Amino acid sequence: MSINIDIMRLPHGADLPLPAYQSAYAAGFDLVSASPADALVVLEPGAAASIPTGIAMALPAGFEAQVRPRSGLAAKHLVTVLNAPGTIDADYRGEIKVLLINHGKMAFEISRGMRIAQMVIAPVMQAGLVEVARLDETERGSGGFGSTGLS
Repeated sequence: MSINIDIMRLPHGADLPLPAYQSAYAAGFDLVSASPADALVVLEPGAAASIPTGIAMALPAGFEAQVRPRSGLAAKHLVTVLNAPGTIDADYRGEIKVLLINHGKMAFEISRGMRIAQMVIAPVMQAGLVEVARLDETERGSGGFGSTGLS
């Protein structure tokens, strides 16, 4: 399935490549840092920062964009998206930013143009909530985390 999405480069991202899928069957396309070229962003251990991407987009009604970690950054440097997945709603028109956190023990440098996250476009369904006095019974009932015996 394929849809077209309007995307706009912002002035501070004009020289950066547009997001792109890195393989034929990739679910997400990469987002890059639009931080200033002369101002390296350094994420100290335990620190988080909002990283600009230099783009804005107009998602069609009925879709969302999910900002997810890049597995390489997470595996090699313990740097990930703090609010993963971050949700971009169809009515948002501002700059896409990525909230990164460094869970590692070493400082991590984010340079301009570095691939920092991936974005997946997904359909959205809104539910109609119906208040009731009682819910139907199930075998599980109100059992919480780990109650099904799965680990």
